[in-house]
Amino acid sequence: MSNCYLITGGAGFIGANYVHRLLARGETVTVYDDLSRQGAAANVAWLQEQHGRDAFRLRVADVRDPQALADAMQGADVVAHLAAQVAVTTSVSDPRTDFEINALGTFNVLEAARQMEQKPIVLYASTNKVYGGMEETVVVEEATRYRYRDLPQGVPETQPLDFHSPYGCSKGTGDQYARDYARIYDLPTVVFRQSCIYGPRQMGVEDQGWAAWFVIAAVTGKPITIYGDGKQVRDMLYVDDLLDLYDRAVEHIDAAAGQVYNGGGGPAHTMSVWAEFAPLLEQALGRSVPVAYGDWRPGDQKVYVSNIRKAQRELGWQPRVGVAEGIGRLVDWVLENRGLFE
Repeated sequence: MSNCYLITGGAGFIGANYVHRLLARGETVTVYDDLSRQGAAANVAWLQEQHGRDAFRLRVADVRDPQALADAMQGADVVAHLAAQVAVTTSVSDPRTDFEINALGTFNVLEAARQMEQKPIVLYASTNKVYGGMEETVVVEEATRYRYRDLPQGVPETQPLDFHSPYGCSKGTGDQYARDYARIYDLPTVVFRQSCIYGPRQMGVEDQGWAAWFVIAAVTGKPITIYGDGKQVRDMLYVDDLLDLYDRAVEHIDAAAGQVYNGGGGPAHTMSVWAEFAPLLEQALGRSVPVAYGDWRPGDQKVYVSNIRKAQRELGWQPRVGVAEGIGRLVDWVLENRGLFE
């Protein structure tokens, strides 16, 4: 039996990949997107090319419009709320717009879902930024990377919340509202605190989507600046593995409703942003990639790695795509689609 899905931000990187997956297995899908992001129109065109122009419903609208959201949500069994303002730098320069899209937009989604006769499952894409700078956590420097001294499995969901930056505050607001709507209104929400998600159809730019940005810049000859020493470590999750996590939560909603899960690669899928990433990229391209170095950016963590044992334990989920394989797939996709970036 197929479900009816509403994907806010369905023309974005994660959204387009999820819509593609859902349509391929016969689900009914509404894409809700204002098409303001670079690459959104190209993603819609790709989905129509892959599945046909009438394979899904496209609603060009903004999450700041509560009536449009409520109308689009009619009949939905599952709402994946992926629409967001995604850059910390943009949140600092324009905190009001960041708040209205991320905090108020999420509130609008939850309110629309609460007022449905049949309450849909709501999946909320949160961020590991809700854990803040974690300045108290001891970090050890090694030859090509930093690591946590006392957190070998990474940061658990029980880590105290400490919103940094307007982006952290706005996404964290949605995170906590989603949790509370499960408690107060019995709305089946699931929160995913996502790490570095990467893969095809990611139109990375310098301040968001760093792995894709490095690949795109290297392929198209744009300058790359490494802020800090390039040994900062992130846990990386290939987009297909993230979508598996979404699907597991829907399948196991009795266990997942009201829960928060770290959506990251965990300790087995980590990479330092240049010291370890560069050799993979250069091997895939068959040449060296020149870079410049700049000062550390404010709030840039030396390490962030998710503890993903809760999702493994409760949902039976495990990342399957290794970092080297995933980066190889991303490089292949950028090379095949370089016209999108030139």
